[in-house]
Amino acid sequence: MKKEWDTIEVLRHERHDWMNKLQLIKGNLSLNKVDRAKEIIEEIIMEARQDAKLSNLRLPQFASTLLTCNWESHHFQLEYEVMDSQIFHRLDDQLLTDWTEQLFETLDSSIEPYQENHLSVTIEPQEKGIGFFFDFSGIIKDKNRLESFLDQKPGNMMKIISDGVVEGELTIEVFMETL
Repeated sequence: MKKEWDTIEVLRHERHDWMNKLQLIKGNLSLNKVDRAKEIIEEIIMEARQDAKLSNLRLPQFASTLLTCNWESHHFQLEYEVMDSQIFHRLDDQLLTDWTEQLFETLDSSIEPYQENHLSVTIEPQEKGIGFFFDFSGIIKDKNRLESFLDQKPGNMMKIISDGVVEGELTIEVFMETL
């Protein structure tokens, strides 16, 4: 079940993340590792740009799900990238969010906890919709559950393509058409 975040909780988590990043920069500077401190600053800038791009997709529920994912007790670490585009589409935000949250729940119950489990999401606006590419790598303990989830049809506006689970990896391509 997805946690409902209130403003104070969001600010608390975000402040905690910023304090950790500042401590990394401060620690590297105190060790005279200026180049590493600059790299961390660049990583923060790139992450902030991705957060802005995600927020600008006009998919508020989906964006919230991705932005808060790593604050929740998932058995995987999430990262995302929004490809550059000036194209904005109206999509079914609720359908996409519901499917993504179900994917997260299915992953959590299908993978080995406390391992190096990683989910990467690439978002690519296209002419007639948006492509979402989910790439998972880690230790999968219940391949059948994942494949069963992928066999479900979420609706006409959403097309899902996957080759299934292969050697601890799962790739899912989701295309959502414009409303």
